[in-house]
Order: sequence, then C-alpha cells, then structure tokens
Amino acid sequence: MTPQTIPAVETISPGSYEASRHFYPRVPNAQLHPMVRHFLGLDNERIALRYCHLHPEADRDTVRSVLHSPPKWFRWSGADLFHTTTDSGHRHMVVIETNSSPSGQKSMPLIDDNDDQGGYRRLLSRTFAPMLQRRGLPEGRLAVLWDKNEMEVRAYAAVMADVTGQDVLLVHVPAEGSEDRIRHVDGVIEVAHDGDWVPLRACFRYVTQRPWSHIPPMTRTLVFNPILVCLAGGRNKLVASKAYDLYNGELEGTGLQIRVPETVTDVGFNEVPLWVRRMGGVAVVKNPYSNAGQGVYTITTPEELKAFENSEQRYQSFIVQSLIGNAGWSSRIRGKRFYHVGTVPDKRGRIFVADLRFMVGADRDGFYPLGLYARRAREPLSDTLEGGPNSWDMLGTNLSEKTNEGWTTDSDRLMLMDGRDFSRLGLGMDDLVEAYLQTVLATTAIDRMAQALITQKGRFRRRLFSQLNPDDSLMQEICS
Repeated sequence: MTPQTIPAVETISPGSYEASRHFYPRVPNAQLHPMVRHFLGLDNERIALRYCHLHPEADRDTVRSVLHSPPKWFRWSGADLFHTTTDSGHRHMVVIETNSSPSGQKSMPLIDDNDDQGGYRRLLSRTFAPMLQRRGLPEGRLAVLWDKNEMEVRAYAAVMADVTGQDVLLVHVPAEGSEDRIRHVDGVIEVAHDGDWVPLRACFRYVTQRPWSHIPPMTRTLVFNPILVCLAGGRNKLVASKAYDLYNGELEGTGLQIRVPETVTDVGFNEVPLWVRRMGGVAVVKNPYSNAGQGVYTITTPEELKAFENSEQRYQSFIVQSLIGNAGWSSRIRGKRFYHVGTVPDKRGRIFVADLRFMVGADRDGFYPLGLYARRAREPLSDTLEGGPNSWDMLGTNLSEKTNEGWTTDSDRLMLMDGRDFSRLGLGMDDLVEAYLQTVLATTAIDRMAQALITQKGRFRRRLFSQLNPDDSLMQEICS
C-alpha cells in the first residue's frame, strides 16, 4: 500500500491470523538449520556454562546473573552484530547498534512446524501478555502502533488478538501528519477511531521514525517498548554509546564487556572531518537517531567525506565510529584493526559483508533468544578501494529502502537461518553463544541507562538527558 491508501485505524479480531501473509515467501518452506535449532533449545544455564568454558577469564556468577536478570523497561530487543577478526586472527562478534523495535520475525523459519505463529506468539505470550496484569493501567483498548514493516505489525496485531481474546486496533502513525490520529491526555494515549478519541490500556509500538515526537517518554498507557528506551539508546546511537561505556566500566574485572567499534560522540557537523582524519580518513559517520540504514555514511575516500559535508542534516550532533572494512582498509585505532570475516567465498571467490540480527525477549526469569537472520551487502568486499564500488555498496547491509511511495525491502540479500544460507555465513555454535551474550549485554546497558533517566516518581529527567545528549533540535521534538 502507498501512504495515501493505508487506513489510519483498523480493527483486528481474534482468528484473523494467516501465516502466509506474515512471512517472506521462501520462509514457510525453509527448514531451520540444525545448529541454530540446537542453540535455541539451550537454556541460559547451559549457555553460561559453555561461554565460561571458552572464556575462563569470565566470572561465572556474573554471566549467569546477566542472563537471568530481566530488564525493567527494555523487554524486547534486537542487536545488529558484525563477525570480525583482527590482524592476529582473534575473532569477535561486535555490536553495531541495538534496536528497540527490531524486525525479523518474517525472516525466521519456524522452530515448531505445528505453531505457525512462531516468534510472534512467543514474544506476546511470554513477555507482553504478563505485563497486562500490572496494577494501575488505565481503562481502554489494546492497539498496535506502526509506521513501517506492515507484514510484521499485522501479524503482531492478529496474534495479540488471539492471545488476549480481544479486538486490537491497528493504528498507522507516519512521521508526518499524525496529529489527528494520536494524542496523549494525562499520560494516557488516545487514538482517533469511529469519530471519537479512544483511550489505550496498552499498545505494542512499532513506530520507528522519531517516535518521541508522537509519544512521551513515560505514559500511564503500557507502551511496549516505551519511548524512554528509544531515547536511552534503543533508537539513539549517541546515548547508546555512553550506556555501553558506563556498563563496561561496571563490568570491569568480570571478564565481560560489550564489544563495539571505537566511537566518538557529541561531534558537531563541522567537526566531523577532523575526527575522520583522526581515524586515518576511514570512518563511519552516523546521524544518531536514524534507523533502517538512513543517516549512515561510510567514509573511505575524500569524495565520500565531501559528499557528507555537502549533505543537509536535521540534527546538530553526530557520532563518528571506526570503520570495519577489509584487511587493507579498515580504520586503525591505537594500533588495532578489525575487519570483516564475511561470508564463505562463493564459486567466483567473492566474499560479502554480512551482519547478524539477533532478537531477544525477556520475562521474569531473564532473557531468551527470539529469532535471528542475516543480511549481506550488495557488492563483494574489494581488496583495495581503488576502482571498486562505493564503500556503502560493500559495507551497507540494511534491507530497508525509503522511496516516495513508502518503504520497500531488498529481500534478495536476506540470509535465513536455514540449511542453505546459514552455512554460507561461516558461523558456529560458539559464535551464536557470543552473539546472544553481546545482545543481552547491550540491551542491559541501555535498560540501565533508561532507569537512570527516570525519577523515583516515574518522571523523565529531561535535564539529565539534555546533558547526556546536548542537541537542541532533538530536545524540541520530545513530547512532554
């Protein structure tokens, strides 16, 4: 559908779920790779034992505690990770960013062929439904709020209706022009429906484009995940970097850490070239608040830096990260250099950059794996930058593309966790264990930042946030 034809509000009733509408065409017939299936069958205790066996420097009690401690606010998360190696051959899973509205269920083969609702139902029944029992929720309807990823949000609405036995409102909330569809009154979110404003008791949120301009950080309506989590790092790469640093400081001495590229935060637009030169002319520049591959600039040549300098930007602050490239042209920071392991070479000898999206949920017993998929770049990695494709085509893995008609997906580059695609990734069981732990650590760091941004009375600490994220343009967008 085009933005003009998408209904503002629809009612989704129990019994309306149709699996064929909520997965990519090749997913329903895909068979989950045995190694992935085995990993998903491990409990947190066995995962902790395996990780500590391979990492004797890690404190076993800390690893167990991290996996078994449920977050307070960030109950559904997805991390994007790169499989990297160093000049000395040490391999690591590196966190690139963490997402508070992660896509991926439509790309995940079923774990149980008898449950065609798959991860949609696991998340809603294990995490969302128990949260509806909280005291103090206002009277009102259930809803799914969304702005993109229609295939998945319709599934979440249909499964929510089945799990709760109630009709669910599916509300389209585009980045612009939503004022007549959604509002908040005394902390309660209301949506326009049938000529009236209808209060919401709880909602599943898949609003990804500046969600803080539509929904306050904290509400009486249960928002899953709350906007607080987006600001604390789930959709804010600048604050996420600070959350990772703070949590890594707390983890010092335990043998655990969140592995991320070296990151410089609070970089003004005119300062960007200075930091790119500091990283040897090879770096990644990011608009901290964008997603779906928007606002990310891989800088490997003077021409690419010039293109960034000539671009128009909405915000005042940026982050600059070390670039993970090929062995000959990655950023070199403090004598260290990471580069992509990439896919197993194809018959033409080509190696492609691929990332891994790892989704997790959390219930009262702690975290649990929810789903995985991978994405590869358009063009293979080149040994040199001279005469090759532009760096984004070699390094950019995101599948979402924004057009005048809305969002489209380049699903040809999607890599499933089935027998064919997973083998091409070159990942093993221990890589999955590390990816899971890195996702949990990153999620926990952002959740701890979210807790720090709330007063004892449950109010958003705007002054503290503005000090952590000094960007007037962003502050003006945040609902109060």
